[in-house]
Amino acid sequence: MDPKEIAARIDAMHEGTFAGELGLVMVSASRDEVRAKLTVTSKHHQPYGIVHGGVYASVIESVTSIGAGVDVFEKGKGIVGLENHTSFVRAVREGTLDIVATPLTRGRRSQLWEATIRTAEGALVATGRVRLLVVDGDTELAGKKVEPGI
Repeated sequence: MDPKEIAARIDAMHEGTFAGELGLVMVSASRDEVRAKLTVTSKHHQPYGIVHGGVYASVIESVTSIGAGVDVFEKGKGIVGLENHTSFVRAVREGTLDIVATPLTRGRRSQLWEATIRTAEGALVATGRVRLLVVDGDTELAGKKVEPGI
């Protein structure tokens, strides 16, 4: 499937979810790279008027999970985050942020992905690594079976 088509499907899945409420917009998604954008608004700010660090951690968790998911969904598997290490590099108040995630390792039971968030001008804003667990499609999470797929 074309990475832009996958991105459009993911955007549709995000309607009414946390990622959708954040305003995260997919540009392209494949098993090897995920690209997204986020337009900063006041809803992303903490009291000092800069983007809240939780926004960066959430965006990094989302894009890395998407990439790992694209990799395992066709095998009938699902993906859940185990660890998220996000580093905040530069304060931002406004503008559009570009996000790129790529895999570092892809194993049978876990994956490690890395993501960067940059301003439209290319300045590094945040980086992160997320370790993800590959789960079988019939695994229950919080009382409901995982439904892999895009």
